[in-house]
Amino acid sequence: MTAKQDETAWPEPKATALLVLADGTVLEGFGLGAVGTAVGEVCFNTAMTGYEEILTDPSYAGQIITFTFPHIGNVGTNEEDIETVNMAATPGARGVILRTDITEPSNYRATRHLDQWLKARGVIGLAGIDTRALTSLIRSKGMPNAVIAHAPDGTFNLDALKKEAREWPGLVGMDLVPMVTSGQRFTWDETPWEWGKGYGRLHDPEFHVVAIDYGVKRNILRLLAANRCKVTVVPATTAADDIVALKPDGVFLSNGPGDPAETGKYAVPVIKSLIDKNIPTFGICLGHQMLGIAVGAKTMKMHQGHHGANHPVKDLTTGKVEITSMNHGFAVDRETLPANAVETHVSLFDGSNCGIALKDKPVFSVQYHPEASPGPRDSRYLFARFVGMMKENKRA
Repeated sequence: MTAKQDETAWPEPKATALLVLADGTVLEGFGLGAVGTAVGEVCFNTAMTGYEEILTDPSYAGQIITFTFPHIGNVGTNEEDIETVNMAATPGARGVILRTDITEPSNYRATRHLDQWLKARGVIGLAGIDTRALTSLIRSKGMPNAVIAHAPDGTFNLDALKKEAREWPGLVGMDLVPMVTSGQRFTWDETPWEWGKGYGRLHDPEFHVVAIDYGVKRNILRLLAANRCKVTVVPATTAADDIVALKPDGVFLSNGPGDPAETGKYAVPVIKSLIDKNIPTFGICLGHQMLGIAVGAKTMKMHQGHHGANHPVKDLTTGKVEITSMNHGFAVDRETLPANAVETHVSLFDGSNCGIALKDKPVFSVQYHPEASPGPRDSRYLFARFVGMMKENKRA
């Protein structure tokens, strides 16, 4: 019996959100979060926890996140798990795609429903599509440019959305750091969260680290503070002489969004100058990529990128394998590394470069996120390695 013959049949619900890919593909779902449209690159994230930290990671600026784990929003949101440092900047991801609708939050730390939280932060959400199929599409064809749109009345100008998705230039050649970096210098002393205590404060710093903010995450700064480092955070365009004038024991190059070669046009000369001055330097994510460019290597756009909290990486200096958190769509091309740079870490998923160190300078970096948040704590030893480097440099 057809729906027309059966008078009790329910009408097909009208889509209130769309994902329109640059090739014209249209995926229909149900809207949540903010109303409107946003354009970006669609990626998928395989993490099973920590959606709030992921959505507020500044490295996701310019991207729309598809969560492969179906139960997103079930523990609500709170004001403590936000990773964005510059609260006046972009909130991180431009949109979020979910398999199922959000259930009522069930967690003692929850203060708001994810839907309300997304609305407040201006992030558009879409639920009710086959995220496994979308993930499979990304794995086979790469990360597409797309527009995510939410209209409660279900009315869309499809031709205009297709045009916007088709004409968006993509992340290659795009400098997104100005959207997320801090506008002025500030000091950080907050230490990591502890059960029953919350966040702490550093009272007896042993080292002074200047962190160049390309879109730094809060937990990176917390782990530096936990290793007795007073941290001075400076904007991405800070000159090398101004950094040196702060008399740091070490310099940290932060994570961030966009094309490292484009941001590197103003960041790489600064990094080169700091390396030449033998200041111990540690880079993560975008900081790793631009450090690679600074020593003579090249970066390349990845097919599907690495996004998740379950990526195996091998530390070639120890032979150990660690499970890591990752969020990047560009990588350092190991074939272009100079003779004075050694590869220290590799991805066991695809063999891509995940770390370098200089043989003749106190400098190293990793592609992944040792601070996690969310993710495992396997890689926190890298902060201790950085501290050891500063200690050795002081003695020398």
